[in-house]
Amino acid sequence: MTTFQYLWKLIAYRPMRYTLNAVMWTLIYLAPIAPGLVTKEFFDTLTGHAKLDYGVWGLIALLMAAAIGRMMLIIIGFITDVNFRFRMSMLLRRNLLEHVLKQPGAQAIPVAPGEAISHFRDDVDQSEEAVSWSVDVFGLTCFALVSGYILIRIDAQMTLLVFMPIVLVITAAQLATVRLQKYRAASREATSKVTGEISEMFGNVQAIQVAGAERRVIERFARSGDNRRKAMLKDKLMGELLDSVFSNSVNLGTGLLLLLAGAKMRSGTFTVGDLSLFVYYLTFVTQFITNVGKFITYFKQMSVSLQRLTFLLQGASAKVLTMARSLHLKGEEAEPEHEVAAAAVAPAPLEKLEVNGLSYAYPDTGRGIHDIHLTLPRGSFTVITGTIGSGKTTLIRSLLGLLPTGEGTIRWNGVPVEDPGTFFAPPHSAYTAQVPRLYSDTLRNNILLGQPEAGPESLPQALHAAVMEQDVQHLANGLDTVVGPRGVKLSGGQAQRTAAARMLVRDAELYVFDDLSSALDVETEQKLWERMFERRREATCLVVSHRKTALARADHIVVLKEGRIEAEGTSAELLHSSPTFRELWHGDERKA
Repeated sequence: MTTFQYLWKLIAYRPMRYTLNAVMWTLIYLAPIAPGLVTKEFFDTLTGHAKLDYGVWGLIALLMAAAIGRMMLIIIGFITDVNFRFRMSMLLRRNLLEHVLKQPGAQAIPVAPGEAISHFRDDVDQSEEAVSWSVDVFGLTCFALVSGYILIRIDAQMTLLVFMPIVLVITAAQLATVRLQKYRAASREATSKVTGEISEMFGNVQAIQVAGAERRVIERFARSGDNRRKAMLKDKLMGELLDSVFSNSVNLGTGLLLLLAGAKMRSGTFTVGDLSLFVYYLTFVTQFITNVGKFITYFKQMSVSLQRLTFLLQGASAKVLTMARSLHLKGEEAEPEHEVAAAAVAPAPLEKLEVNGLSYAYPDTGRGIHDIHLTLPRGSFTVITGTIGSGKTTLIRSLLGLLPTGEGTIRWNGVPVEDPGTFFAPPHSAYTAQVPRLYSDTLRNNILLGQPEAGPESLPQALHAAVMEQDVQHLANGLDTVVGPRGVKLSGGQAQRTAAARMLVRDAELYVFDDLSSALDVETEQKLWERMFERRREATCLVVSHRKTALARADHIVVLKEGRIEAEGTSAELLHSSPTFRELWHGDERKA
């Protein structure tokens, strides 16, 4: 997609709003035409060259009316501009976020979260700015055409001096294109890096302190900050240089205009009213010339923003950014009813989940899982176990669509699952990751994540099943306690049980636990599984664990080694047949 196509598609998202905005700002920029003519008549009246007989006070009244009228137009213009700009920027962020959320977890974004925030914020704002300035340029162009026609009828030579700087402005902007884009790209890249480092530092405070790496981290951040300063300085200087060219070229035209006007007024071919009209219009022509230069600058910078936003799409077409979608604003069209209805249909109860030939290899290392076959009957409790690096988490993430599609098939009640990443979500399945992801919000909001409570007992029941009720009672504000970034105010066990409560508060056919009990003591883990079975008697569970409590309860155990199934069966069978399982079983005993 070219930059012009990108600009046009953003305009076409809400064409009526853009047109209304363009009309309003065209009227705002055309509004000075009338006061200019009134001003000319005012000075001609004072010098005895008036063509109209309104009198001085009549002309003053007209000027005041024109000023009030323009003020009202500007107020309306700001309203139309804000409404269009908001929808345009929200469309870009909505489409970008939707695309990111649909990607497998391992490929959601190709950069650090802090850098991604820079793309969402700065590059979207830059795109919005360029489109908005196109309205100003159109309105000022209309003013330039109308005022140019009026001025040419008075004196063509003088008019040429007024508009001559526009040639210098466009030439300067075109010559600076390549360097301008280079500096803007470097500035954005440096800003993204600094933002990413801030995010990483805040997310790893404890690790930095334990390693005693505060000084090294600060030095690295200082170097990144200095690089950003240099890149932004070049970008800013280039922008200021262009602005200087724009403004000084106008001043050159103004000086020539005054010199020539003096000679013409002595010869009697140019009145004081004519000079006042030229000077009055010159202010707005100056704005036109400057805005044309700025729009060209913004348009060039928009191409950099388009490249950076497209990079986040990771190979998807740039058309994804500008696809017309509902923003769910009051008075705007909603999503098609059939999509809402489809999302509301309850899933068929899980009778049997079949996994055949599931394989995935990480591109960098080639390691992963190979030819995995699993069958999970309804109500079964299946445990995936194995040594570190055997592929347990990779198997779970491949099954749930959190890794890019590899080989193999997945069937839900005999029906192939085409898109696991979309399918394996509540109410089909609920999942607790190996590392709980908590937010700096209340405990309640971390568990519900925006989901309305099904009833007054749904949240307490989930807390009880996750063995979390006693912890909540001891927190200062109970469920309304803010847990801090990534749940730093909670212990490791509390964080894992919070994640379990988040999963259990959602009704699902399949529950997937990835090493949930790794930070729990034996007694707490025992309670968790007991309550899980009490609460979800018919639920199908797939559990990653090497703990004896889970292994002893399992209907079926799958032992992985180097990404392949080494053995499977009950704990009693595997103690006789699998050396790996015996090592895991007795290793857990030794730890206990």
